[in-house]
Amino acid sequence: MADNHSAQQRHTNMAAIHSKDTKPELVVRRFLWSRGFRYRLNHPRLPGRPDIVLRKYKTCIFVNGCFWHGHKVHLSQDGEQMPTVEYSACCKIPKTNRDFWTKKIQRNQARDREVLHKLAFMGWRTITIWECELTPARRESTLESLAYTLNKMFLQDISTTHYDMTEEAPPTAAEAAASYHADPHRTEHSAE
Repeated sequence: MADNHSAQQRHTNMAAIHSKDTKPELVVRRFLWSRGFRYRLNHPRLPGRPDIVLRKYKTCIFVNGCFWHGHKVHLSQDGEQMPTVEYSACCKIPKTNRDFWTKKIQRNQARDREVLHKLAFMGWRTITIWECELTPARRESTLESLAYTLNKMFLQDISTTHYDMTEEAPPTAAEAAASYHADPHRTEHSAE
């Protein structure tokens, strides 16, 4: 299938796609805010500048576009040949300029893996939500699952740890207090 646009028009169309404030990201952010989750956007000090950062939950959320991050696309390198591409239902690599797109998706996937490893090493949990999981048919279950996961992680973090301590004999009371309780004739109202 031939491309209906000129190279300049295709370049203009692709350049118009933004990496921040995408529609899927806005859907997730509105849901989280309505449920009382407070977050920070694109934290500059964290690797990969995660889309949503929930510091209270020590969790980063990435809202990935299926095409740009190669959702369920497997690119296997066969020696010097061009990578073999196995498509997924939500991501199809264009036939025009295929070499460029496969290399770009490979780089994006490698960068995503590296960012996730760095965040895990720093003690951050990560959740990736894919664009196809936010289609109207799947949106509600995806977002409810996200809220459930965040609440479960929070409860695990704040749960108390019970330590097994052996009981020792209670400390002895002071002598005066011991004699006070030992005198059976003494009452609380008697004055000395």
